[in-house]
Amino acid sequence: MTSRFIALEDIADISAGNPAPQDAADFSEDGQPFVRMQDVGREHHTRTLTHTADKLTADAVRRNRLRLYPAGTLLIPKSGASINLNHRALLARDAYVVSHLATVVPDTSRVDADYLYFWSLTYDPRSQAQTTSLPSLPTSLIKSARIPLPPLSEQRRVVDLLSRAEGIVRLRREAQRKAAELVPALFLEMFGDPASNPKGWQMYRIDELLERFEGGKNLQAGDDESATYRILKISAVTSGRYIESESKPAPNDLIPAQSHFVRTGDLLISRANTEALVGATAIVDRTDGRTLLPDKLWRFVWRSDTAIEPKFALHLFQQPAIRNKLSQLASGTGGSMKNISQAKLKTLELPVPPIELQRQFAAKADAVRGIAAQQAAALATAQATFDALLHQSFAVS
Repeated sequence: MTSRFIALEDIADISAGNPAPQDAADFSEDGQPFVRMQDVGREHHTRTLTHTADKLTADAVRRNRLRLYPAGTLLIPKSGASINLNHRALLARDAYVVSHLATVVPDTSRVDADYLYFWSLTYDPRSQAQTTSLPSLPTSLIKSARIPLPPLSEQRRVVDLLSRAEGIVRLRREAQRKAAELVPALFLEMFGDPASNPKGWQMYRIDELLERFEGGKNLQAGDDESATYRILKISAVTSGRYIESESKPAPNDLIPAQSHFVRTGDLLISRANTEALVGATAIVDRTDGRTLLPDKLWRFVWRSDTAIEPKFALHLFQQPAIRNKLSQLASGTGGSMKNISQAKLKTLELPVPPIELQRQFAAKADAVRGIAAQQAAALATAQATFDALLHQSFAVS
């Protein structure tokens, strides 16, 4: 696209939002929308921001002399940690806006609001932010940003093209979300909620099912990224999926014990993390053979006579009722890190259905995960196509 580049301030009114009122009485359920950072960050990138957690009373608007920003205003984080996340939002309704956000009100006689939004996805001011205890991005830098400005007819053609590509990404993301919900729904259909155990499965304590837990050592990371061995971080399991890249180099002189190696098929559990994440579990679907357990991740070693299918156990431990019990078993005075002892974990009672039913579930879950993997690949392709079109549409020519 051949077009001239001009300063953003030449085609838009750029300022900061309003200081947030501090009195709880200034907010009400039926008030006017007040956009905060968390509202912009909810979707990371959105052209349809309408929902806000807070709403202002008419009296608060009047007393604080707050400015109402029109639909079509572009919002860019200008202070705080959200600068580093590079969120973007376009107001889809008139709203009041917090001062931590820069407001870009386009001159619609010269620039299409959606065109401005799509351009902003290519604008990354993070390297320009002032790095202090609270990062900040001066509005003067935003004002001086350069934007290609073809005629409005060409802008609308670009918007139409990118809207179509964006729509495909949105549909793929929704399909992936729905695929991710299938396995938990299948679990509840086959086994019921473990909180109430409606199907009356026999209850077992973990120490009746388990021979032992195995973990690694507490080791400082090595300084050589090409080290022979790597040690998992607890973040390798916190998502519920095993992510082997979440690891650190082991010391070069380490000679690990065989029991410290991660193995395909391992069910791992985090014994230490925040209250919300302690007890997170994941199954090792594959490993490179040189990755080691840390001291904060344990491997379940089941008794030989135990009728447990690891994939069933994984989803059992991921059920909200069991996650809640794990959090209750955790101890620790720090607000950020909790720990579960082996002794306490072994007292946890679990409903265990017949092994054949567990295996049926595992087979169905594998099929669903295959669908989810296809959706993830389709989403990646759609996102890559959108990103390429975005770059092409706003590249310097």
